[in-house]
Amino acid sequence: MLPLHYGRAPRWLFGRMVKLADCIVEIIVHEYSLCGLLERLSDPWFFQSLSCVLGYDWHSSGTTTVTCGALKEAINQLDLGLTVAGGKGRASNRTPQEIAEKGAALGLSGERIDELKHASRMAAKVDNSLVQDGYSLYHHTFVFDERGDWIVIQQGINPAEKNARRYHWPPEHRGFIDAPHNAILCDSRLPSVLDMTSTESEGNRSACLDLSRENPRHLERSVVKPTASSQSTLDCWTEKRPRDVLVMPATINWKAMRAAYEFQPRSYEEFVSLPGIGPSTVRGLALVAELVYGERPSWRDPVRFSFAFGGKDGVPYPVDRRAMDEAVDVLRAGVSAADVKREEKLGALERLRKCIPPIPDGRVNSPGPR
Repeated sequence: MLPLHYGRAPRWLFGRMVKLADCIVEIIVHEYSLCGLLERLSDPWFFQSLSCVLGYDWHSSGTTTVTCGALKEAINQLDLGLTVAGGKGRASNRTPQEIAEKGAALGLSGERIDELKHASRMAAKVDNSLVQDGYSLYHHTFVFDERGDWIVIQQGINPAEKNARRYHWPPEHRGFIDAPHNAILCDSRLPSVLDMTSTESEGNRSACLDLSRENPRHLERSVVKPTASSQSTLDCWTEKRPRDVLVMPATINWKAMRAAYEFQPRSYEEFVSLPGIGPSTVRGLALVAELVYGERPSWRDPVRFSFAFGGKDGVPYPVDRRAMDEAVDVLRAGVSAADVKREEKLGALERLRKCIPPIPDGRVNSPGPR
């Protein structure tokens, strides 16, 4: 799933995707409310089915970027009390400005708009810095409504793996740090990923927070700095692990650590939200925290869905039939009621039918090859 595909969707296809997305979104909001739409778009099963219905590839990296682009154009021309900011590449950099402009148009207060901008920034920072899986974000879509409820759909690229990874954030938020995702979608599970959002990393996060409140000079003196003749790494003190060796002190931003010490953050979230606290500093500090406090962070890849609905042979996990059926039922109803030409409607229904071909033993197949 999500192999890298380059190029653009042809305009004739994209225009039809926007038109069909327009109809489906309007019907879903009418039937299930704005919250119901946000819940469905944050669901990887629904999103994957929607991309198939709209006519794009079922498994390429463009599934995310083109579908989100069509949704943005469709939703922003409707008067539903819902809007979409961000997108791929340069468009993602305009997210804060778009949140401010579109939030004001929805009648949101300045305080709530600032909260939404913070949410957008933190979601990107978490998936770039706290989940260190080697996938660099290049796509960030932020969807929010007139009440200030929001979801994030963003995607990272890993040239070495030759694929992309999609991150779904739900409308019900437990916070930005502790298991914040609805799902992370990719077909490759890496052997070693630093996941500071895992509940297993809670002790390490607390230790990192304690270290951030201490004078960084003490921390610097306690670290053996590498020289040209001697590369000292944390593997000298901690058990061997199947991951890249990390030279300890060179990766820590001591200027940012000085600023954190002067600020005295009250929580790990507040600490990582500070300027200059990026992936290298998070990683280096996590390893130092393990050395000093014995609190090991999680090195388990947090990917939860390698296929939209699972595989027919139970690989990588059994098909979730109920979730698959619900996604298909909602989309089928939306397409059937959509105000589009008959041939476009039939084409969408046919694409939806092909997503879930039956197999002889009565089980449901996955939407494509394993």
